[in-house]
Amino acid sequence: MAKAKTVFFCRSCGNESPKWIGKCFGCGEWNTYQEELVYKQDKQGARTQAESVLSKPINIADISTADLPRIDLKNEEFNRVLGGGLVPGSLVLLGGEPGIGKSTLVLQTALALSDLTILYVSGEESPQQIKLRADRISSNKIENCYIVNEVSVEKILTHIENIQPQLLIIDSVQTLETDYLESTPGSVSQIRESTAIILKKVKEKHLPVLLIGHITKEGSLAGPKVLEHMVDVVLQFEGDRNHMYRILRSLKNRFGSTSEIGIFEMQGSGLREVSNPSELLMSQHDESLSGISIASAIEGMRPFLIEVQALASSAAYGNPQRSATGFDLRRLNMLLAVLEKRAGFKLSTKDVFFNVAGGIKVNDPAIDLAVVTAILSSSIDIAVPLNTCLAGEVGLSGEIRQVMRIDQRISEAAKLGFKRIIIPKRSVYKAGKIPGLEIIQVSKVEEAFKVLFS
Repeated sequence: MAKAKTVFFCRSCGNESPKWIGKCFGCGEWNTYQEELVYKQDKQGARTQAESVLSKPINIADISTADLPRIDLKNEEFNRVLGGGLVPGSLVLLGGEPGIGKSTLVLQTALALSDLTILYVSGEESPQQIKLRADRISSNKIENCYIVNEVSVEKILTHIENIQPQLLIIDSVQTLETDYLESTPGSVSQIRESTAIILKKVKEKHLPVLLIGHITKEGSLAGPKVLEHMVDVVLQFEGDRNHMYRILRSLKNRFGSTSEIGIFEMQGSGLREVSNPSELLMSQHDESLSGISIASAIEGMRPFLIEVQALASSAAYGNPQRSATGFDLRRLNMLLAVLEKRAGFKLSTKDVFFNVAGGIKVNDPAIDLAVVTAILSSSIDIAVPLNTCLAGEVGLSGEIRQVMRIDQRISEAAKLGFKRIIIPKRSVYKAGKIPGLEIIQVSKVEEAFKVLFS
């Protein structure tokens, strides 16, 4: 007979407590405990069966991985982020904001794998809705992709045994529920228990799984933190819904690097891979405009050039405003203070608005030099030459600090036809002299301004 009890779970780490407490002893967060009514079924039969089958230790020298090659997803950007393809038996958790394109990405991937048997489990959409999206993003006739609308973990395991898929897709993990617990779907206990049951099954069958997960209003994955520890790969699909570009980042990867990113362009027919993001993230201007500069940035392991835009105008309402899109506002305030204190430019009475073109968010400190250049260009209303790009981190004393992988930044600028690149002084690069590209080294922001505006 089912036993009911009231349990408090931490939304952050999944820690369990018999009563409400203000601070979680597991993760240290405050006010994260929520009450759940849990009905636990008797597991005596299952425990007896589990004890009858014991796992046998295997010497590591006798374990062979030759029969488990990576699965090519027919998507270069997706493969790059995963580290070369999907590893059999791995659980990949894909998170992102509502409407960003998570379901479109996994469905488009499934439709491209014509040589694999795929089971698509949807707890949010009907098979007819998925079919409408599939017809929109793919014109190929697919006969190996099976759609089922199901939320029960036990029934999903039955479908796995009947169909024997080579790839399992679950949309989304927050809709799953198991008969062992009778708490509401999406609760901390249901997410944790359902994922654990699926994890055990797919590891035995070496079945790769793509899990779609929701995120909270703070931007983190919904559910207990233990969910991210259980899976093998955690991916974040991000971007501005008002822009066309999407970035796929790897937050955790047991089989590859977490420094890789994939860039996609959202179109009416689905997501298109962007192999050369530099040409798309820079606007093509026929004439020079003030307040615009080109930065040589690196996201993950790939370099690309982005356009940064700034507008500095006299404050009309007393207190000057500071606004940044795609860039850390606190770092923008720091750079404005450096310009005020070290370079002597009076910006305390001006509104400053900053934007990274294309709707992407960049965290590379090497774009600092391009940021201060765009702000000064807008303030004095003098345009930065179109054939010039910049790379350098700005320190608090106004010095230009060295940045990583300067050779890749220089090569990217040369490939796109730039005539001049400004980099930190004493930067060690192996590119040497590149025909048609002038490499200028500066040590302070004042030197860069003299090169650009003298």
